[in-house]
Amino acid sequence: MKELVDLLFRLIPTGVGVKGFVKVSQSQFEDVMRWGVKWCAENDYGWADDVEKVEEGGFIKGADPTKVSHQASSRGISQLGTLGSGNHYCEVQVVDPARFFDAGLAKHFGLVHEDQVVVMVHCGSRGFGHQVGSDYLRVFDGAMKRYGITVRDRELACAPFSSKEGQDYYGAMVCAANMAFANRQVIVHRIREAFSKVFQKDPEAMDMHIIYDVCHNIAKVEKHKVDGGSSKDLLVHRKGATRSFGPGHHDIPPAYREVGQPVIIGGSMETGSYLLLGTERAMEETFGSTAHGSGRTMSRTAAKRQVSGAELQRSMEKRGIYVKAATMEGLAEEAGMAYKDISEVVETMDRAGISLKVAALRPIGNIKG
Repeated sequence: MKELVDLLFRLIPTGVGVKGFVKVSQSQFEDVMRWGVKWCAENDYGWADDVEKVEEGGFIKGADPTKVSHQASSRGISQLGTLGSGNHYCEVQVVDPARFFDAGLAKHFGLVHEDQVVVMVHCGSRGFGHQVGSDYLRVFDGAMKRYGITVRDRELACAPFSSKEGQDYYGAMVCAANMAFANRQVIVHRIREAFSKVFQKDPEAMDMHIIYDVCHNIAKVEKHKVDGGSSKDLLVHRKGATRSFGPGHHDIPPAYREVGQPVIIGGSMETGSYLLLGTERAMEETFGSTAHGSGRTMSRTAAKRQVSGAELQRSMEKRGIYVKAATMEGLAEEAGMAYKDISEVVETMDRAGISLKVAALRPIGNIKG
């Protein structure tokens, strides 16, 4: 495990402002903005079937690179395949035999036995998406008066979706979403390289196929029924939420359509994560949405006051979790005590019927920014 995690830490740049190994021109980066995982698969950073297991087939339609600022592009062009900081991670996990809730569904998703090893990645569009958001906050801040909009917090600045400002932002935001898909895909490519080197086996022979890649913190145009009526085109904004589509929905990959969408809910690096299943109840009650993680109980500053990163690292290793971090401060911020109990959160979603438990995933190795 130490050899594997150390290699992952070397292959996947972590931390604030780090740059990736993929070198692209401006025109190539614009292709990344448009095509996401499809670009990766066509440029040897993925397998042909990877796109089939990513939300929206690995890219969302409607990307418009002309609506992305030069500053945003310059921040993102060198960040493909980087993990970043904060709560982003690459974690080696095992299926917890004590919490293998539905073996039949788990098998459908590729989890064929207890103690199976999986790798979970949580990261997004890095500084690129952050800059896109910052750019359009300024645009919206100036536009709200024209549309008679007032908000309590500037961070909530907005404009009508159908307005020029709204459409410009949507085109830029989709670019960021597609870059995030591509970023995670390049990290998957590096994970396969690391496992292949450590275990001296071909990644295909180790069945290192993607189970699913799903967005959170995004606005998407989807069809939903409102108050039991006919379906309407809606802009569904999931913040701190993720998609949880039920069986039969045409946006679910064909391999999973019959049973429903895989739902990934992250806990903390000490407690692990869960694989769940989307439901029809979610389609009726929450516009096909569920929680995307356990959520914090204290700020990062408060966590650093209470936890020593170095001590936490040693404590986790004694409990069988080997972690490498870019900084000890960053590690302290993500201590398990700073998060809600993931099992309680998942149990709540399960009882509410908006996502159903399939399997719990226990951490054994982790890299963090």
